[in-house]
Amino acid sequence: MRTFGYSDFWFILEAAQWTIVLSVMAFIGGGIVGLIVALARTSDSAAARSLSMGFIQLFRGTPLLLQLFLVFFGAPVLGLDINPWLAAAIALTLNSGAFLGEIWRGCIEAIPRGQWEAAEALGLSYRDKMRDVVLPQAMKIAVPPTVGYMVQIVKGTSLAAIIGFTELTRAGQIINNATFQPMLVFSVVAVIYFVLCWPLSLLAARLERKLALSLAR
Repeated sequence: MRTFGYSDFWFILEAAQWTIVLSVMAFIGGGIVGLIVALARTSDSAAARSLSMGFIQLFRGTPLLLQLFLVFFGAPVLGLDINPWLAAAIALTLNSGAFLGEIWRGCIEAIPRGQWEAAEALGLSYRDKMRDVVLPQAMKIAVPPTVGYMVQIVKGTSLAAIIGFTELTRAGQIINNATFQPMLVFSVVAVIYFVLCWPLSLLAARLERKLALSLAR
């Protein structure tokens, strides 16, 4: 057993970079999946709507921890070689895609029906209607909740510690096992999470206020 020192703090701080990288990967991957899901949920195809709804129900209705286990321990059963980094990225991408897809679906459907009808009156195809009329307006509405959800992604990366990925929480566990100072170690971890998430929370609240003002005009 040893005392918590500067090298321990630096080890935890360095691990925070992997939390950030994993969060960015999950957000970008989840954004791509979420856009596909949102478009499928609002499409004219009953099959696409059903499949996307099933995807959302599956990943929103089960714990992220369970999804991490299924990817990490399930892939070898299927003969796939997978490491904690890849497993965490896949599980977080799929989970984020389900939540972002539902958030963006609500934003798309928030566009007044008159806009949809005007696009249809012009004879625009579904693709052109979404690209030129609906999505540009929906994106403005989607920015505040999307930024707010990024906080959940950052916090969700902590579960990757369970499968051995050395991010912020896992680094705290490693240092705690060496120093046996849980209050100090995990207080440092908590402060770093707060520093990562608080600016995003403030930005989301500011964007919500700006959106409310623009809609009120």
